[in-house]
Amino acid sequence: MTFAQRSAAGEAEGALVLFHGRGADQYDLLPLLDALDPERRLDGFCPRGPLALPPGGAHWYAVPRVGYPDPATFGEGYAAASGFVDELRHERKILGGFSQGAVMALSVGLGVGRPRPAAVIAFSGFVPVVAGWELDDERPFPRIALAHGTYDQVIPVAFAHRTRDLLVAAGADVLYRESPLDHAIDPRVVAELQPWLREVAL
Repeated sequence: MTFAQRSAAGEAEGALVLFHGRGADQYDLLPLLDALDPERRLDGFCPRGPLALPPGGAHWYAVPRVGYPDPATFGEGYAAASGFVDELRHERKILGGFSQGAVMALSVGLGVGRPRPAAVIAFSGFVPVVAGWELDDERPFPRIALAHGTYDQVIPVAFAHRTRDLLVAAGADVLYRESPLDHAIDPRVVAELQPWLREVAL
């Protein structure tokens, strides 16, 4: 799989994998690696989605309706993302993403039959409703951070509320932040996640 990489400053304490959003590429979230992990304690990876769909760029799945991925293409993206994460040699892995990439991070990190990562960070995403995938609520959850814009018109904030409530009810430790933004990542939340990420990466 095609990916961009940013190496740790010294011996890596783990891996931070960021999945890009719909129509972007492997370079889109590369600056976010340093923003989340300014001390470069982690090896950083940004894989490229395997699908080429309209209107262009790379995708993890097709979107017939927000919140409900197309099962066939979701299966392709999920398999590619899972395979990429599983091939990393690092013992501790933190998964994150924006928009469609946040859906991938949550799906790969929390799906039935998947190894648990150390943490999951989801910017403007949701836990999907899609045939062939189920949330694993039988095992302890990793630490989870959810961030969303109150005025998001691409993925309405109601999806973040649903995801937060679902995960909390299942017993997850969820850090939830909502910002007065549209479909975007709040730099203030990123700054807040620096010490949170440092703690979960130890």
